[in-house]
Amino acid sequence: MTNSRRRKGLAAASALLGGVLVLSACSGGDDDASGGGGGSSQAQVDKAAAEKTSEAQIKITPKDGSSNASINNSATVSVAKGTLTDVKMTTSDGTEVSGEISADRTSWKPSAQLERATTYKVTATAQDSAGRAAHENASFTTVSPDNSFIGTFTPDDGSTVGVGMPVSINFDKAITDKAAVQKGITVSTDGGQEVACHWFNANRMDCRPEDYWKEGSTVTLKLALDGVQGADGVYGVQQKTVTFKIGRNQVSYVDAQTKQMKVTQDGKTVKTIPISAGSPENKTYEGQMVISEKYKETRMDGSTVGFTDDDGKGEYDIKDVPHAMRLSTSGTFIHGNYWGAKSIFGSQNTSHGCVGLSDTKGANDPNTPAAWLYEHSLIGDVVVVQNTGDKTIAPDNGLNGWNMNWSEWKAGSAV
Repeated sequence: MTNSRRRKGLAAASALLGGVLVLSACSGGDDDASGGGGGSSQAQVDKAAAEKTSEAQIKITPKDGSSNASINNSATVSVAKGTLTDVKMTTSDGTEVSGEISADRTSWKPSAQLERATTYKVTATAQDSAGRAAHENASFTTVSPDNSFIGTFTPDDGSTVGVGMPVSINFDKAITDKAAVQKGITVSTDGGQEVACHWFNANRMDCRPEDYWKEGSTVTLKLALDGVQGADGVYGVQQKTVTFKIGRNQVSYVDAQTKQMKVTQDGKTVKTIPISAGSPENKTYEGQMVISEKYKETRMDGSTVGFTDDDGKGEYDIKDVPHAMRLSTSGTFIHGNYWGAKSIFGSQNTSHGCVGLSDTKGANDPNTPAAWLYEHSLIGDVVVVQNTGDKTIAPDNGLNGWNMNWSEWKAGSAV
């Protein structure tokens, strides 16, 4: 082979190898000036792929990776320029959370309140008008008990209570930003009365009008505490509306001097009942007291309220006290008494500080004075105790804020 023929053969082989390289390599730059590149650029490929993707835009709240998420308003899924076809929410252990897509298929939310300190995963699929699918995923963790607070409130939603029943809220964490929390709580009445709230301490706030609630009125409590910071790093999680009715106006007056109790409705005496109040050594507190609990029968152990003998045992332990209604946290009750002589009622004050009424063992006789009062009393009814010679009960000992005047009460508001 001549040199010239060898040079032509090498040139042909080089051209062939070069062609292989051009066909197999990815193009990372623009075509040359002569436009002889022959292949689409990656930018053009990406653009073409984007033109074929779904227009549906899915949004999951809270955003992926969130912590301290709300247990009320979290895990909402929405879509723009499309409709949802599937949403699935599970806990970290795979338990599925029920939820519902809206009628127009543009949003989804869980069917029940979420749990605290739980990690949830959400996967969502939507499609646009051309039927092209879009997907979105997120994972978040709800606020932990250590980083959240809850208020336990009374009275219950839907209940009917007496005219003295305050709204009382006890928080499970100490509240340092009382103003922020109080602004998230509203108490209103259709009876037209002004309602003010009073903080007894960092964990308790009660709300009431200046005078007893109006008979037959409706009171509404709204808790809008979700996300409200009550203390450093501690947030509210409640979002709730509660309503309760005020029943007939019943106020009972216990006179330890005459040893009689007058039960009034709308200011008129409907029954007079002989009683036995606290003995001279164990006087009953004076003041306006609100019935907070009712028990057909309950146990009363003196050791739980400081009445013990030399051996440390309770001075009394009665396991079946009938028709008992609590008047204070410290242990003051108005209750039936079957163990005392019938002659003491109306004539002697013999108790350890409670107000006793004649009754029978077993709480099954409807004709006793104690049974009558029990059946005619509501949680929230007022019992005013007078002439015992003891001090007035503390306003925070039970639901007894009525023993604080209106100006003092309002001075305890944080807003």
